[in-house]
Order: sequence, then C-alpha cells, then structure tokens
Amino acid sequence: MKTARQVLESKPTQAIFSISPVATVYAALQMMAEKGIGALLVMEQNKIVGILSERDYARKVILMQRTSRETLVRDIMTGSVIYVRADQSTDDCMALMTRHRLRHLPVIDGEELVGMLSIGDLVKDIISEQKFIIEQLEHYISGGVH
Repeated sequence: MKTARQVLESKPTQAIFSISPVATVYAALQMMAEKGIGALLVMEQNKIVGILSERDYARKVILMQRTSRETLVRDIMTGSVIYVRADQSTDDCMALMTRHRLRHLPVIDGEELVGMLSIGDLVKDIISEQKFIIEQLEHYISGGVH
C-alpha cells in the first residue's frame, strides 16, 4: 500500500494552487478553470486558513444569490481544513475522504504543505495497484512463477 507522499510523487504535476482569503470568488473560479482543478487552498502568510471548492461556490454563492465578483473567498471558504500526513496510507486517505465527504485533501509533512490529493488521484492509484495484483495472481495461477 502506498503513502500519500508516493501518490503525490506519481502525479504529473505537483503544483500547489492557493489563493488569498481577500481575493474575490470570481478570481478563485478563474484560477480553478485555468488550472483544471476543483479546489484551492486558502493561504495567508504560508498558513492554511481554509479551502475553497466548487461545492462551496455552488452552495454559498449561487444558492445564496450572491455574486462572485463581489463576494470574498473568506466569506464562503471552508475554514476547518482536514489534512493527512505524508506518511499516511492511501487507505487512511480514502477513509478520511469518505467519512467527511471530501474531494480534496492537503498533505502535510511536519509543518510543511507538500501537496494536495484529489479523490481522483486516490482512485487512480488504487485501481493501478489492484490491476498489478490481479496480473501477479494470473501469472502465478498460469504457472509463470517457479
């Protein structure tokens, strides 16, 4: 079983995208669209103060009849950010995401933010791992192992 760090290292890009809490929601949406991502960490002086997801936008701007050009990130972000340590297993990550209904999970190594995992990253990794195990079992059953 892999760790959060190993999954991060296997991603094509390990960039961490963040925004200020005083930026507009519109600016955050522009960044998410440009980067092809569904969430941004909200950072203030290298400290995580929240996370902003497409879900936050849908529920706290559109449904509340606010405008994205006038609403600030801090007004709709999720302030309590759940994260994992870099050495935690993919099973730990999936359990946490399932229990808390999360799609994005920051990864911390000590005090340092090292990346962000999405549910898609974890599913892709788990499928790859299961495929490898199946291939090994098929090889063993067919007599390929001596």
